[in-house]
Amino acid sequence: MLVIGLICGFVGVGGAGFIIAILVLFHIPIHTALGTSLAAMAFTTLSGAYSHLREGNISLKAGVWTGGFGAIAAFFGSKLSSLIPSEHLHYLTAGMLFLSAILFILRFFMMKGKVEEVIDETLGYPTLLVKALLLGMTTGLLSGAFGIGSAPFIQIGLMLLFGLSIRQSIGTTMLVILPIAAGGGFGYIMEGYLDLMLLFQVLAGTMAGAYLGAKLTKFAPKPVLKTAMVATPVVAALLILFE
Repeated sequence: MLVIGLICGFVGVGGAGFIIAILVLFHIPIHTALGTSLAAMAFTTLSGAYSHLREGNISLKAGVWTGGFGAIAAFFGSKLSSLIPSEHLHYLTAGMLFLSAILFILRFFMMKGKVEEVIDETLGYPTLLVKALLLGMTTGLLSGAFGIGSAPFIQIGLMLLFGLSIRQSIGTTMLVILPIAAGGGFGYIMEGYLDLMLLFQVLAGTMAGAYLGAKLTKFAPKPVLKTAMVATPVVAALLILFE
């Protein structure tokens, strides 16, 4: 978990896929691995969201409403996950991680030459609520069902639906993931798939590692960071598939 935390802090992702992959390698049942990784993200994204808020990188209206709808969907997504046989869930979770890598590539293409903008808080509520409902319910359901943070899905959605810049989408995504992880984690608790001691062990390692890994990010060239962001979910998916 310490090594995973180092990687996640360096790359700047939640790392749920890697956590799931390693837990599965240690013969933790897939449903318990999903619940533990999702619950852990509620804690690991808290400091990141607070930091981005202080830096002015978060669109509060978009983040709060999308996260709120996402939390509801994540709760029901965790119920859906309990109905999926474990042998099928391995492949579905790996598939979602591969798709995450593809979306990261698309995000890098979309941000090419994109100018940083001032966060727009003037979007009318009827339009905002419809967009937040669409994005929140979709990403929340994916997170709850497959135990992933859905960061690239959320980031792409914020850029396309709300017109946020890449910097704003990263910060707002941290805020959105927080309630989604909490809602999905609560759903897994209700299903009896959350091991509290295992959660504590995961948090102790990943939070310490993420703090140290974040210190290394500023020393890495951008091509290295982008490659690492794409490679992380791919490697995690391969570990799950060939466990």
